[in-house]
Amino acid sequence: MAKQNVYLDSKPRYEILDGLRGVASLMVIIFHLGETYCKPGAQQWINHGYLAVDFFFVLSGFVIGYAYDDRWGKMSLGGFFKRRLTRLHPMVVIANIIGTCLFFFGASYFTASLEIPFWKFGLCFIMGMFIIPCGRGLDIRGWNEMNSFNGPIWTLTFEYIGNILYALVFRHLPTVILCILCAGTAIFTLDFTMGWDMFGILPYGPQYHVKGGWSLDPEQIYLGFTRLLYPFLCGLIISRILPKRRTADNPSGSPIRVKGGFIWASLILITILSVPCIGGTDGVPNGAYQAIMILLVFPILVLMGAGSTIKSPALTKVCKFLGDISYPIYITHYPLIYLHMGFVAEHPVGSIPTWMHAASAVGVFFTAVILAWGVFKAYDEPTRQWLTDHWLKGEQKLPMWLKVTAGALVVAAIALIVFKP
Repeated sequence: MAKQNVYLDSKPRYEILDGLRGVASLMVIIFHLGETYCKPGAQQWINHGYLAVDFFFVLSGFVIGYAYDDRWGKMSLGGFFKRRLTRLHPMVVIANIIGTCLFFFGASYFTASLEIPFWKFGLCFIMGMFIIPCGRGLDIRGWNEMNSFNGPIWTLTFEYIGNILYALVFRHLPTVILCILCAGTAIFTLDFTMGWDMFGILPYGPQYHVKGGWSLDPEQIYLGFTRLLYPFLCGLIISRILPKRRTADNPSGSPIRVKGGFIWASLILITILSVPCIGGTDGVPNGAYQAIMILLVFPILVLMGAGSTIKSPALTKVCKFLGDISYPIYITHYPLIYLHMGFVAEHPVGSIPTWMHAASAVGVFFTAVILAWGVFKAYDEPTRQWLTDHWLKGEQKLPMWLKVTAGALVVAAIALIVFKP
């Protein structure tokens, strides 16, 4: 019997893991706000906030394995990719549009943005819509980001890569082989965090941290894959092991079950991301801390979240809310951070009362939450439902107008590259 590209009903969700993803996303906003006031090499409010990305990848591997490992008999390769595009890409599109609309409002800080030609601006926009990374030659902000309109989209580039690797390679491998691969990729994490620089490609020598991955430079690509592979494989392995451990007394199969699991796991996660730089500056102690968090503690947090339950209806609603806004808030908040950087550049610390800086930071935080909720309810949910009804369940093909639009954008991008002024 031929496989069909059907939209399969979602499995029961892990409410605590949804909530933890939201907590991590909120911490990312605070981390990025802190960067605005942090001088290079100095400490800030949420010093290890960038480790939230590595935690996200552990969750991603777990969720992908849990959702799809036992469905390949009913779903083709194309069906998998269509479902993942339906889940991820609508927010990529709106995040790119938001970043484009707000691009020039931070020009007081990003002065390079006022010197770009229109063809480059348009090409970066089109490439962003299709999550095609931009190289150094297409940098329009001056930060050498894969997506100059919305920097955090770089993690979605690697999320897509993780999904492709899962569908083409990882799902076919026995768990023992995945464990061997996972152990091997842990070495890459240690290469960065412990300052080994085994391949000698880090331009400034050992860095003792995993902050980065957003550029197409060789060392940044290596770091991006490093941050993806171990966490993603570890999460995938957890999703395979837990079903084999399920019993009547332990329906989740997790060896870690904690009363008040969401509260405790959230406090642990917030603490991990907030710990100051160990030793005061980057070095082996701080690198060892990050390695322990990535290689050991984050997987334990996932096990805790998967094994624990929520009995309070109010807390269940909180976790659902946090889970709903986690992806939208992560992928839409950074254009607001760019604006905040422009505000601070125009009004440095000391030039205006301190409370004004605090008010602007708090305002950005809550604006990011409101924007995420609004985008989720008014755009993301309806768009995914439409794609579900007209692409996954029914027609099995994208409508002609959407194909023509996508094709026109691709042709325009090629034309801009070939015939640029």
